[in-house]
Amino acid sequence: QRQLVESGGGLVQAGGSLRLSCAASGSFFSFNVMGWYRQAPGKEREFVAQITSGGWSSYADSVKGRFAISRDNAKNTVYLQMNSLKPEDTAVYYCRIVGGGDYWGQGTQVTVSS
Repeated sequence: QRQLVESGGGLVQAGGSLRLSCAASGSFFSFNVMGWYRQAPGKEREFVAQITSGGWSSYADSVKGRFAISRDNAKNTVYLQMNSLKPEDTAVYYCRIVGGGDYWGQGTQVTVSS
């Protein structure tokens, strides 16, 4: 059974940092893309960052220079280091993997206070 489990969300003051983790269990294509999306209240889910199994990464303009995505292929885990957080980063953050299917995690809440 394929499953994604996120962790690391929480409450942080503006300017602070958080690190999200997402562990994928089950079998996926060896070439896959793992990514992070977020959804704020009353807004649509939006792309944050993604990284291929080969290490190529891309970011939304709103997080470039502040967030960094990385992965450990041996552990099937993707990370999102979030620095210089802003109140507008407040959202539920979802992990996604595309490779042998399209799978989402249950989400983890990130709240940034001003």
